[in-house]
Amino acid sequence: MLSRIMLLLLLLEASFCSQEDGVDNFVYNDGFTGLNLTINGAAEITGNGLLKLTPTTALNQIGHAFFPTPMHFKRSDDGKMVVPSFSTTFVIAFVPQKKGSSGNGMAFVISPSKELVGSKPSQFLGLFNTSTNGIASNNITAVEFDTIRNEELLDINDNHVGINVNGLTSISSFPAGYYSDDNGGFQNISLEDGNRLQVWIEYSGATKNLTVTMASIKMKKPHRPLLSTTVDLTTLAFDSMYVGFSAATGTILTSHYVLGWSFKVNDQAEPLDISRLPRLPHLPKNRSKLILSGVAATLVIVLLLVVAGVSVAVIRRLKFREILEDWERQIGAHRILYKDLFMATKGFKDTEVIGVGGFGKVYKGILPVSKIQVAVKKVADNFEEGTRQFLAEISSLGRIRDRNFVELLGYCRRKGELLLVYEFMPNCSLDRFLYDQPRTTLNWSQRFKITKQVASGLFFLHERWIQTVLHRDIKASNVLLDSEFNGKLGDFGLSRLYDHGSDPQTTRLVGTVGYMAPELNRTGKATKGTDVYAFGIFLLEVVGGRRPMDVRAEKLVLVEWVSECFRDGRILAVVDPKLGTRFQAAEREEIELVLKLGLLCSLDSEAERPTMGQVMRYLNRDCPLPEVPLDGLRTTVSTQTSRREGSQNLFMSSASLHSVSVLVSGR
Repeated sequence: MLSRIMLLLLLLEASFCSQEDGVDNFVYNDGFTGLNLTINGAAEITGNGLLKLTPTTALNQIGHAFFPTPMHFKRSDDGKMVVPSFSTTFVIAFVPQKKGSSGNGMAFVISPSKELVGSKPSQFLGLFNTSTNGIASNNITAVEFDTIRNEELLDINDNHVGINVNGLTSISSFPAGYYSDDNGGFQNISLEDGNRLQVWIEYSGATKNLTVTMASIKMKKPHRPLLSTTVDLTTLAFDSMYVGFSAATGTILTSHYVLGWSFKVNDQAEPLDISRLPRLPHLPKNRSKLILSGVAATLVIVLLLVVAGVSVAVIRRLKFREILEDWERQIGAHRILYKDLFMATKGFKDTEVIGVGGFGKVYKGILPVSKIQVAVKKVADNFEEGTRQFLAEISSLGRIRDRNFVELLGYCRRKGELLLVYEFMPNCSLDRFLYDQPRTTLNWSQRFKITKQVASGLFFLHERWIQTVLHRDIKASNVLLDSEFNGKLGDFGLSRLYDHGSDPQTTRLVGTVGYMAPELNRTGKATKGTDVYAFGIFLLEVVGGRRPMDVRAEKLVLVEWVSECFRDGRILAVVDPKLGTRFQAAEREEIELVLKLGLLCSLDSEAERPTMGQVMRYLNRDCPLPEVPLDGLRTTVSTQTSRREGSQNLFMSSASLHSVSVLVSGR
């Protein structure tokens, strides 16, 4: 009697967890007996609480089981519908009627309906049929665990895991198994040997990245996922979707079981307690030596065929060979296949180039599966500095998430090439709207908004993230504009991270001429103050509409010209002529505020410059701006000779300024 009461309490616990937090969270840890799952076809709940999707008594069967209430798969975020992150984990087992046999497979399913009307068994896994397979209107996303190789569906082998969208031809697949945390080697797992296997499926709403990880029941979750690919669920999911399982058999009898299941939206799914899961039925023993000999011979033949197939595949894929190193397991960015980037950029054609920097070209492209428009920065891997900048970007920007940064969607490393994949910014960089004769002129309201957004991003790097990040290359060409002319800080190739309160000890002089603080020439040490100095120069160029140094201008150095006009009481003389001369009182106050703040940030003395926290308070009018000390302002180059020598020897040409970052030898 006591044991029955305990069982009832455990079942109530699972049911309560699935309802207490709403339809976005549930966990079935003690079997499925008495719970309100929606099941149809051959699916059933066994006496000890197993979810049995297919029987071992009839051929060509289908079984479905869904959580009865739809999940909220789309939500509004600032007026835009997005799919939030979610996570699920479950334990499955395939139990064949005869050891060594296999009878198709099963799938975890996200579907707009619980019925899957017209679905067929065998290779269709109870999801589709001949006429519906591959139709975009299905709006079904599935992760398949398949034990039959169907060549017409382009299956890679007869024991694989695949991510499917609206059909059974996987957009990404790999042999069933896991990557060892000890040595990084790949370990195969047989889906059909009757053992219990745990699966973790996770989706990031921010990066649209779907990962699948699996391992045997006694293992902890491996760090490296088995599958990882981009799937844009915003184009596939409705506001409400059902989650569940589908399985099918063909001409060989196999039962597909689910032992436990946990699901959660916007957080990690609750771990399953393996000790509480119901037990599987025993596998039938096969005592026939003849059959064992036949199986052994078959395995040898299969192994030879696999070796031959792998050899052919390796030869065919040498063009897209990639490098995987240990450090890649420690970063947060997502690795993207080189062949996907090759297709996205039309083979890296020159017609797709949208920018050229000191370390390579930037191409526009559309990823073949997700159809997401991206920008791909291709960096040559034949020199040390290119590799260093590549690693800096993926180790810093790959883990930082803020609306004021250009989002790093992924990366790819291949012999001789390094590639970074960013969100596409349709309006390119800010400098295109400031210098020379731009097609579109930004008004003051747009410029002021951009300065505040860049300030907010730099404040986050300096003071709000878990580590302090020195950007070390703040300038207009590294501020990218989206379709609504919002400014986002990009190009973290020179960035450095260090713990709050520690000394960064960055003594390798880097940056762009015209934005480099004067103390860098003396100490060679980058600090928060040197970032603030570059931000001050950035403020002046946003208002003035000209580069920090321009050999064509009457006043060569922008900060010296603004300092001179400030001393003479005519600071508004530096305002970009493209903005006009008539401003409202509020606009005039904002312009003077930004110019004076730019001078404060670019003072010769680092100790007198404000922090980015203070800069934010000044821009938001939370506190008054202090007086600009006249003795700390830059002095003007007075003679034509020194001006000519400076333009040739110290400051370089304006064309070089626009594209080259200076790297001076140091520690």
